[in-house]
Amino acid sequence: MGLLAETFTGMQAKIMPALTEAGLSTTDFDVLLRLARSPGERLRMTDLATQAALSTSGVTRVVDRLESRGLVRRETCASDRRGAYAALTRAGRDVLTGVVSGHVRDIDRWFTGLLDAGQLDALLGALRILRDQVRPGATAGGSSPCGGDAEKAR
Repeated sequence: MGLLAETFTGMQAKIMPALTEAGLSTTDFDVLLRLARSPGERLRMTDLATQAALSTSGVTRVVDRLESRGLVRRETCASDRRGAYAALTRAGRDVLTGVVSGHVRDIDRWFTGLLDAGQLDALLGALRILRDQVRPGATAGGSSPCGGDAEKAR
């Protein structure tokens, strides 16, 4: 666990400058990325909370913050008026697009570029097995009345 914690902390330090420069926290970036990868660029708020490992009030605060910046908007579902969705806006997509190139560069430099293809495939396979056990909701919201298949976006 110490090795995992040290690696995580080190990776965070390497990737944070690109996010900070865009005025995003890691949670903001995670939420924007999850919305961008979802069908219709939106997720039910409850599914977004589950995927991002946030409480209901936590996801509300994040969406409020991103909505105040014009990066996301709330929508209702025509077939289920009780359901609220967070949807990526054009401005949110633009911010995400601007951050992603630097983020991908950092990930390549400090993670994927350090491993050969076999090592990377093995690590990603192992991480998926672990994630599915410790965070089974990480891909929640795959199919809902107004949603789509989130797992296809993975």
